[in-house]
Amino acid sequence: MKELFKQRILDFHQTAIKPLKARSLVLPTHLEKILVVTGMRRVGKSSLLLNSITQLREQIPTRQIIYINFEDERLTLSADSLDALLQAYRELYPDIDLSHCYFFFDEIQEIDGWEKFVRRLDDSISKHIVITGSNAKLLSSDIATALRGRSVRYELFPLSFTEYLAFRDIAIDSISSQGRARMLSTFHHYIQTGGFPELALIDDKDIHTKIIQEYYDVMIFRDIVERYQESNLPALKYFLKRLVESVGSPISISKIHNEMKSLGYRVAKNTLHDYYDIAEAVYLVVNASKYDPSLVRQTMADKKAYIIDNAFLTQLTYRYSQDLGKLLENMVAVELRRRQLPVQFIKGAKECDFVWQTHEKTIPLQVSVDISHPDTKAREVAGLIAAAHYLQCNEGIIITLDHSAEWQESGVSIKAIPIWQFLLG
Repeated sequence: MKELFKQRILDFHQTAIKPLKARSLVLPTHLEKILVVTGMRRVGKSSLLLNSITQLREQIPTRQIIYINFEDERLTLSADSLDALLQAYRELYPDIDLSHCYFFFDEIQEIDGWEKFVRRLDDSISKHIVITGSNAKLLSSDIATALRGRSVRYELFPLSFTEYLAFRDIAIDSISSQGRARMLSTFHHYIQTGGFPELALIDDKDIHTKIIQEYYDVMIFRDIVERYQESNLPALKYFLKRLVESVGSPISISKIHNEMKSLGYRVAKNTLHDYYDIAEAVYLVVNASKYDPSLVRQTMADKKAYIIDNAFLTQLTYRYSQDLGKLLENMVAVELRRRQLPVQFIKGAKECDFVWQTHEKTIPLQVSVDISHPDTKAREVAGLIAAAHYLQCNEGIIITLDHSAEWQESGVSIKAIPIWQFLLG
């Protein structure tokens, strides 16, 4: 194993890093903290590390940077064998003090017991450690028990619309007619094809479908079946498909359990609750909860599931490929999650899609493709006003496909804005 580590270290040191598109997230590698980056597979975590390394190479010698991708199939490791990495480096570079080195460990959750090694590395060897992983809850529990107070966590999502424009070299221009038209055309591509970096520059629909299906299959088998030792694959696949096809609708685990029983699936209701938690942990699902001042009532209420990227909605099922309303709603939910805001909805006599809740304000958000029809506008506005009164605020926002307006109604200041404007901040 030590010789294999030597090979991996030298190969990396002798290989140029090809230029990569920058992301909005820039890792503060100067901090003497363990930097933890989590996110779904294929959202660009490895590229983020390589971009950080490229910047570091301008400041320190390349040989002081150690990068290991633990998805390398040749590395069949346990936490105990990670010491061979340090031995390999010392033998390659006996003149370099390891305390001056920067360690980048990609997809570290592949190693059982990794947190003990990282803690020891942080304790006695180096204060410059960056790790990534594709499972939020596994990493969080490990960090909470072994690395508390030592780490700073970041989440990486598929490309935001701002990043997507940059990847396609499209300027943000809502003023000139030509610039606005080009930006809107790009948005219509984005809402259908999603924000996975690898797909941002591919326009072939057949290739998109094949790649997204591959992403989905790898997530199921690598992140769920292997990691959680799940053997009831038919029940798991049916449940996940049910989540994808029910995006934005209240999820009743009891109802789905009864449905699956009637179809002949043998699975416990508690197992379905576990499946939901796992889907959220591996970043397939963005969970939305009912807004309620009572935490108990909020916890007990049905949830809504949104999907981390629109590509899964348009490529895995035909149901949503032409449903712009659901695609917009899903995109807003993911954007709230990306901005580290609670994803919440209001359910009652008058319903509201989302609640924008920050330290400064709490206001209702409705999502509607088009409010030009009087009946549609009246329905959306009625829900928005009822939600504003419930939240005791005097403003609300309706997110549309491409409509702007402002007006007052029933003591509430209402603003309609295009979704691309919302996504651009």
